[in-house]
Amino acid sequence: MAKKCDICQRSATKGASRSHSNIKTLKRQGINLQNYKIGGQTVKICTSCLRTAKKVSQKKTS
Repeated sequence: MAKKCDICQRSATKGASRSHSNIKTLKRQGINLQNYKIGGQTVKICTSCLRTAKKVSQKKTS
């Protein structure tokens, strides 16, 4: 079960924490995944794709 968006395939990125002495410690920055039903199937979708999908669905209805 990968932590990846089912629509755009975006996944976690690497970032760095810097201490006062400027020592770099790598950390993983995950994306904001939500479970959402599209067409009767539950998909894992990132919030940026979710916002875009809601815009598109509102545009189709009006």
